[in-house]
Amino acid sequence: MSLIRSTLATFSMALALNSYAGLSEAPSGDYALEETHGYITFTYSHMGFSTPHVGFNTFDVELVLDSANPANSVLNATIDAASVDSRVAKLDEHLVGDKFFDATSYPDITFRSTSIEALGDDEFSVTGNLTIKDVTRPVVLKTTINKAANNPMTGKPTIGAVAETSISRSEWGISQYVPNVGDEVTIYISVELQKKD
Repeated sequence: MSLIRSTLATFSMALALNSYAGLSEAPSGDYALEETHGYITFTYSHMGFSTPHVGFNTFDVELVLDSANPANSVLNATIDAASVDSRVAKLDEHLVGDKFFDATSYPDITFRSTSIEALGDDEFSVTGNLTIKDVTRPVVLKTTINKAANNPMTGKPTIGAVAETSISRSEWGISQYVPNVGDEVTIYISVELQKKD
């Protein structure tokens, strides 16, 4: 038991030593998605009976961080529309079809930041252009930095963040079954971004 306690204490100390006081102390540079720890999901109302949770299996997120002045940072994301995954095969067929994402004609969903505003030590408002089916409209991601530290498993500077926004899907030309199936869609993002070598 003493060996286990000692090992846990050493690991905890390593975590503490590798943590930054905040995003401002994370090294500036290019960060990319750590692919085993990234999630983009969305929810909507299904006739008021349930709230489905649907995700995407394939996407990229890149951050160019200016830690001294986060407003100069740039955040971009690209989602493979065909990778949508509701865990219901028949629904997935509908979602990739021309009534919804039309993934054959419009394979990519993209987000390109246009401004980043610090709201507090770990809170940011990230404004950017969301493009779905060649329709581009501005959205604001309410973003929280969970942790910025050297990852003890890889030794690389890593930033963990969550973000959320809500959109009206009809504004992007996806209006099938509105209003029975909700027009409002809430998007959730949870990612770990690692500094590139």
